[in-house]
Amino acid sequence: MVFLSWIRPSSKEQKDCINKSGTFNYDGKYRGATAKPLSMLKEDKELSRDGFLINHSKILVGSGSDAYEKGKIALQNWRHFGLSWTFVDPKTPIDNGVKFCVCVKELLPWVMMPLQVVYVNETRSRKSAVASFGFAGGTLRGHLLAGEERFSIEMDGNKQVWYEVLSFSKPAHVLSVIGYPYVVLSQKYFAHRSSDAVRKFVSNK
Repeated sequence: MVFLSWIRPSSKEQKDCINKSGTFNYDGKYRGATAKPLSMLKEDKELSRDGFLINHSKILVGSGSDAYEKGKIALQNWRHFGLSWTFVDPKTPIDNGVKFCVCVKELLPWVMMPLQVVYVNETRSRKSAVASFGFAGGTLRGHLLAGEERFSIEMDGNKQVWYEVLSFSKPAHVLSVIGYPYVVLSQKYFAHRSSDAVRKFVSNK
């Protein structure tokens, strides 16, 4: 099952994709694994043995509390997907259990891929400037990949603000098996362009 559209997917098409999608298409023992630090994921031999590859990007997007708050707003409004060739309905709430549809322009057709918010984490230290906000989406049946992706914004002890993308995935459809090298490159390209989008949003006054 693949969800395709020859033109930019309408709201109805996105809802149909979500309604027709099934349950998670990856093992429950990995649910929420992206909440762990990158080092722990890299050391997870079972994850690697099951064929999952890790993709990671962490980019400095600003500094100070205002930059952090704007970065948080960017994620809450899906600005990190605000590109000409990929988007998520910005009205989609970021809450546990909410299903959403990522639309991606691939060569000729658009591909609609269903996911579900696995968790939302937010922390803030009372004693220091350290703060973070992030959430992860887990792939559902009908997605070309199987796995999970976390997007987060973090302010460290030096008040530097970082945007991070962390995911693990593997092919879940014959199309992604055949074109997996392209898929891997696309993930890295998305992380780069998504970082640019967040940085631009944070820097705008």
